Formats: sequence, C-alpha cells, structure tokens
Amino acid sequence: MQIFITGGSGYLGRSTIRALTEHGIAVTALARSERAARTVSVLGASPVAGALTDTDVLHEAARGADGVIHLGVDYAESTADVDRAAAEALQDGVGSGPYVHTGGVWVYGDTDGVVDEDAPLNPPRITAWRLDNEKRVLARAATGGHPVVVMPGLVYGRAGGLAQSFFVEPGRTAGAVPCIRDGSNHWALVHVDDIAELYVLAALKAPAGSVYAGVGGQNLPLADVTRALSHAAGWPDRIESLTVEEAVRRMGPIAEAFALDQQFSGARARRELGWTPTRLDALTELAQG
Repeated sequence: MQIFITGGSGYLGRSTIRALTEHGIAVTALARSERAARTVSVLGASPVAGALTDTDVLHEAARGADGVIHLGVDYAESTADVDRAAAEALQDGVGSGPYVHTGGVWVYGDTDGVVDEDAPLNPPRITAWRLDNEKRVLARAATGGHPVVVMPGLVYGRAGGLAQSFFVEPGRTAGAVPCIRDGSNHWALVHVDDIAELYVLAALKAPAGSVYAGVGGQNLPLADVTRALSHAAGWPDRIESLTVEEAVRRMGPIAEAFALDQQFSGARARRELGWTPTRLDALTELAQG
C-alpha cells in the first residue's frame, strides 16, 4: 500500500510518516522546499515537489497512491480557499481510495462536560472556516468517494506543538508562563504519536463518511497544564494570569481557542478502529519540554 501525505515535514506529519512506515506502508510526501524534501526523505518517504496551491501536483500524486492523508495547512488570508481546492484535487485524484482530512475539536466550541463527535458545533473565529470545507469533504461519501475526517485535540509531545510555541517559548523570555483567566477551563489533549497512529488506522479501516475525535482521554484543566509548562520554560510555578482580551493581544485570535472549555471522549475511534492511545501522562511530558 502507498499513502500520499501533505504536511509531512511538519510537527504532526513527521510522526505520521513514522507511523505509516512502521505499518509497512510506502509513503510519498508533498515537499515545498529542499529542506522539507530532506526531512521527509530521512523519515523514509519519497518527496513530491510542490505546495498546497499546486492542485495539479496534488491530483497526480493522489492518483498514484492508494490513499491520502491531508495534514498540510497554508496559513494565510486564503487558508479556507486553499484547503478547499487542495481537498478537491486530492479527492479527485484518489477516487474511491481513502482520503483522510484534518479537522480539529475546536470547531465544537465550549462543551458541556465530556462529549463526542455528535456534539453541537460552535467554532471560535480562527477555525470557523473548517465547517464548510469538512461538509464538502464528507459529501463525497455519497458519490463514491471515501472521505474520513480526523479531529485532533490539542496535540503535544516531542517538545513541540502549540503549547510549546504559545506558552513555553514566550514564558522562557517573560519569566512566567501565561494562563488564560483562572485556568479552570479544560484542554482535550492527545500525544503526537498517538494521533499519528489514529491517522494510519483511519486510512486503513475507517468507513466512508466517518468522523473521529482524536483525543487521548486526558481532559485537563489549563491551570494544571500551564503549571507543567512553567517547569518546561525554566520558571517553575511562575504563572501570569491573562484575560482573554489580553491573551488575544499577545497571541492573536488563537487565544480564543485556547480559552475554550473542552472535554472529549475518543471512544468512537477506540471502538471502530481499535485505536489505543498509550501516552497518557501529559503533565509529566509537558513539564519536561
């Protein structure tokens, strides 16, 4: 089997290539630079030169593969349009083969306790664009396509991820790690290697039209998370409380997503795909950086 992957040189993509090759699956990976090509090559993937805006390249690479995993995102004003065109080219290319699309649990907004994939949708502005794109992706199931949407929680591990970029690194400079409000809101966390395994299982086993919340079962208060991150930043227990408005000024609109109170179950992926997250001590790993 051969899988074509976008975003393979990125944080989540690197772990996903590792997981694919561990399953004995050949990987081709989109690479928009020589550096990205070297990164995916070292991991065992064959690079395909191009960017997410190169829809002809995406179509041909997908057509030559047995399945596609779309992880890449072009962060710009045209993010939604680029993602929609890329998804269409990839799905046209792979045809009836599995196409795994990346969403995210932030589109659900605040949750009322622990919820699953059927919860109401109420996205913050930074991720609202995903709703229409995911609806279009899943609609292909009715016309012979094989779309699957994986919705990661807050991904951590291997000294990377958003928590590292927006909390640890600024905290090192400032002498304290930021915490939004009192930190009583929850983050639905998942280790990067566990979510990578879910992507592989989704490509191998998931029925067409399926949606899976990629969460490891660790729904932790932000106060506990930021305390752990303060150790990683080198300033143990030095926490700076910010209002949402202050956090937005520092971090941008992503702060509104960090302020969400979310608790999720990943039971569907465990039940239907046999996914078994094994990295379940987030606070210890986050504290180590």
